[in-house]
Amino acid sequence: MNVLISGGAKNGKSLYAQQIASDLADCGPLYYIATMIPRDEEDRARIKRHISEREGWGFTTIEQGKGIAELIRREDVDLKGSFLLDSVTAVLENEMLPVALKDGRQEFLGEDAEAPERVRRELVAFAEAVREAGGSVVFVSDGIYGDSCGYNQSTENYREALARADRALAEVCDRVTEVACGITEEWK
Repeated sequence: MNVLISGGAKNGKSLYAQQIASDLADCGPLYYIATMIPRDEEDRARIKRHISEREGWGFTTIEQGKGIAELIRREDVDLKGSFLLDSVTAVLENEMLPVALKDGRQEFLGEDAEAPERVRRELVAFAEAVREAGGSVVFVSDGIYGDSCGYNQSTENYREALARADRALAEVCDRVTEVACGITEEWK
């Protein structure tokens, strides 16, 4: 079974996703795909909090901020397992809006216009490969595309790309859930 969980930041998506992924593992391998590439202290604090929240759950953590399709070919990954990919939002950001460290500061390298389609294809391919093997994936994404404010073109492109990625995942997922303020709404 594949599940997409979406909603606003800090609404309980990750903890909810951990429970779903754990339930789906059914005593099999349980993987946490950590996708955030930390860019500042706030990111490092969030990663530390997520690691703490996963303690005792039995997750094997895989650091994979880019190239999600590579997981299909890794020999140390059992596709019959249960995977929690947290988050679609970070994978897209890492690929579409890359940064480099230069002289101790982050430098935006420019928008990769081909990343949205590549990321969409890789996420769907991963979901389908895991399903075919008898495993499950729980995807976590941030619903940042519903805001009515106008942003700069690069941000608008990113928001649209995330919405398209979520729609593609919703098509290949058996369940789609929105989490808001810890309250869940099943959409599929």
